[in-house]
Amino acid sequence: MNTSEFREFGKSAVDYIADYLDNIRDKKVISSKKPGFLQNKLTKSTPINGDPWQDVMRDVDQLIVPGLSHWQSPNFHAFFPTSNSYPGIVGELMCAGLGAVAKDWISNPACVELEVKMMDWLAKLLDLPKEFLNSSEGPGGGVIQNAASESTLVAVLSGMARSVKNEQILNPHRSEAEIKSKLVTYTSLHSNCSVEKAGLLASAPMRLLATDKHNRLRGHTLEEAIRKDREQGFIPCCVVATLGTTGTCSFDNLEEIGLICRRENIFLHVDAAYAGAAFVCPEYRHYMKGVDYVDTFSFNPHKWMLVNSDCSAMWFRDTSEFSEAYRVQKSMPETEIQPHKEVYGIDIENWQIPNIRRFRALKLWFVLRTYGVQGLRKHIRDQCSLAEYFTELLKVDDRFEVLNSVMGLVCFRVMGDDSVTRKLLEKISERRNLFLTPYTHEDRMLIRFVICSPFTQKEDIKYAWNEIVSTLNLILDVERIKG
Repeated sequence: MNTSEFREFGKSAVDYIADYLDNIRDKKVISSKKPGFLQNKLTKSTPINGDPWQDVMRDVDQLIVPGLSHWQSPNFHAFFPTSNSYPGIVGELMCAGLGAVAKDWISNPACVELEVKMMDWLAKLLDLPKEFLNSSEGPGGGVIQNAASESTLVAVLSGMARSVKNEQILNPHRSEAEIKSKLVTYTSLHSNCSVEKAGLLASAPMRLLATDKHNRLRGHTLEEAIRKDREQGFIPCCVVATLGTTGTCSFDNLEEIGLICRRENIFLHVDAAYAGAAFVCPEYRHYMKGVDYVDTFSFNPHKWMLVNSDCSAMWFRDTSEFSEAYRVQKSMPETEIQPHKEVYGIDIENWQIPNIRRFRALKLWFVLRTYGVQGLRKHIRDQCSLAEYFTELLKVDDRFEVLNSVMGLVCFRVMGDDSVTRKLLEKISERRNLFLTPYTHEDRMLIRFVICSPFTQKEDIKYAWNEIVSTLNLILDVERIKG
């Protein structure tokens, strides 16, 4: 493909994306395709001579898009937002077009320096402790990870490294392997499944602790678990607190947990993957009370901050706990000729698992510059107000019960046993006009309704409400006839 063909191909793709997003309301939000639908539509092997780009675009439209769940649809209310925005799309295009990746500063100076700067911009937006800033005196700093799950794994590994180091100081005769075999970690029963997975990957069993009636992990529960483990010879090394759980957007009591972690010298990580974006608004920062006790903090701009995936922000109070424990020798020989004798003092390449990373800071920069602080705050507040409006609609119909309504998430159910709630969700899924997800809490089935799409407006909430009510009416009519 030459430059001229690339220009045509690229313009065609941009036009297609713009048309797709302009008309996304017209599409069924859930695909009707069955498993294996693509197997007989695509050739069995790679084309010998290659196909014209026009044929590729035709197949995108006729084969690929019909098999998508439309996550950017205003009728998509499942899981959590997976952000997108026009500035983010252009930033991703520029990242791909420039073909820029980075290892350290020497490998790609602008990649590293822009990421360092953007992480400071974000930290200030959220009003995080100044110790987390790359521009602080150190040893703290921030880096962009692939996902919150990766950030959690890095945090758990950091906590393990600290515990091994401290234990060997107290008991020099104990080997690293022996100490690691005794390490345990803690999180809420309602934390994301990726937290438990991080414990498995790090070989540090994750204790899933019970929560209070508001689904929050409390200090006294953590304290009791630590006490029991120490009595049995285990070594508590890390706690993962959640600010905005996946199921119900609950917030662990960070202040209580932080006090215990500080006293017990246990590493404390915060997973704020979804809700962290809301902290750009001062009225939501009370959920962060206790953040001064935190060792690492992460949230996903690619969830609710209009930055398309992947872009997960993570900050360390002390970057050395991970970088010193897991640093490896340089793969390049020391005799390699370097273009600069000066050394860039921030080695973010040692604060992550991969050796190479994409230029993700570019799309983050595009979004932050284009929207600005006020634009981001307006986006969050508008989406929260839409969730509040949906809650009001539920409350005027006494057939529904609202379990909680926090930020952009509403959990509700039909009054009575789970049978009607289950039928309601099944019928909505069959109609494919809305995408909602279930959640089981205290042996009761809930329906999660999340404001996900940046295109969602009040009229879309009215549409969703009418779809829910009309579906429920049909179910109840059938049951009355059967009765």
